[in-house]
Amino acid sequence: MLTIYNEDEKRYQLVEEPDASCSYTYADYLQWKFKERLELIKGRILKMSPAPTPKHQQVSVFLSYKLFHFLKKGKCKVFTAPFDVRLPIKNKKKDAEINTVVQPDICVICDETKIDERGCCGAPDLVIEILSPGNSSHEVKTKFELYQEVGVKEYWLVNPIEENLVAFVLNVEGRFDGMKMYASGDKLSSSAVKGFQIEVSEIFDH
Repeated sequence: MLTIYNEDEKRYQLVEEPDASCSYTYADYLQWKFKERLELIKGRILKMSPAPTPKHQQVSVFLSYKLFHFLKKGKCKVFTAPFDVRLPIKNKKKDAEINTVVQPDICVICDETKIDERGCCGAPDLVIEILSPGNSSHEVKTKFELYQEVGVKEYWLVNPIEENLVAFVLNVEGRFDGMKMYASGDKLSSSAVKGFQIEVSEIFDH
């Protein structure tokens, strides 16, 4: 069940989820007024985890803050959820052609032509997803495969519970390799955001 806003009655009400056997597009996504946060992956609806934990939020705010101050004088911009990232296949950029819309916890976009009033259209340079207790292994696997397929240059998967993160870097063949786990005591240097470094212990020490 999902919670949708009823315009006529001016209230939220429970409704059945959109038909899972159907394939939806960004044009459909724009018409939905569900209370829950949703993502659309290759035409299929993915319900996002419930409200993030305080630890999740602290990590998100800290990383966003560090990236913002590092990037504020350059062309790259940092965005935090909720922020729609449309991932078109090849040159299909019309609303009715796009079938994937995600909301990464944090993303950095260096190509300003990808940014418009509705978010981003195209792969970000860096995507950071912060794990929550509600994240399923299916969701994690799906996002990994998606970001690899669309050409995200670098992907961080941050685990606030275990206080570590895994970084994936896209190689010249279009696949994530160079996977490395970072924990307290390590310093991470971004591949996609040149010059950006961070002490991993700082991410969780607040």
